Amino acid sequence: MIAKLKGIIDSVGEDWVIIDVGGVGYLVYGSRRMLTKLPVPGEATELLIETHMREDHIHLFGFMDSAERDLYRLLTSVQGVGAKMALAVLSVMEPAALLVAIASEDKAALTKAHKVGPKLAARITNELKDKIAALPAGLGKTSGDGKIDVDNHDFQDAVSALTNLGYGQSEAYSAVASAQRKFGSDCALDDLVRSGLKELGA
Repeated sequence: MIAKLKGIIDSVGEDWVIIDVGGVGYLVYGSRRMLTKLPVPGEATELLIETHMREDHIHLFGFMDSAERDLYRLLTSVQGVGAKMALAVLSVMEPAALLVAIASEDKAALTKAHKVGPKLAARITNELKDKIAALPAGLGKTSGDGKIDVDNHDFQDAVSALTNLGYGQSEAYSAVASAQRKFGSDCALDDLVRSGLKELGA
């Protein structure tokens, strides 16, 4: 199984790149976001690889870093999310933004990906909300050590207050999470909202 490729970029397409490794060209599929970050053809690159093997083909999927690869693995664990759809999600969202969207159950953000409708977006958030805490960059459920308490009533009320002011679900969640990391889980609702507003206005 191929886990990593290091070689010269031969050519790049809409959803693929060919990497020349010692004279052998490997066709690697990737998200648009990843492909736009690659060097120009003729220059060296290195990608983490997920190998999908079936009776009739072998497909390679490439990632710039472990955060994107780990999210790809989580996305493809959801029923109805195949490799290409997972790449579509990663094409429209940075890993950090995707984590926030899942944690905050921002289904609207997920539906920006091609062929991801409201039902599938809901399934993704429902199935992955608890799992993302296991990721190195995941959002936890307890305060301290850089994590947050998403089940805290004041946390939820602060997010609701910011969304009622017209901010998006993900950006409100992210702002309140930042405030709670800074002040702790015992931070009062007014302080969370005030600090959240400062974050959004920064």
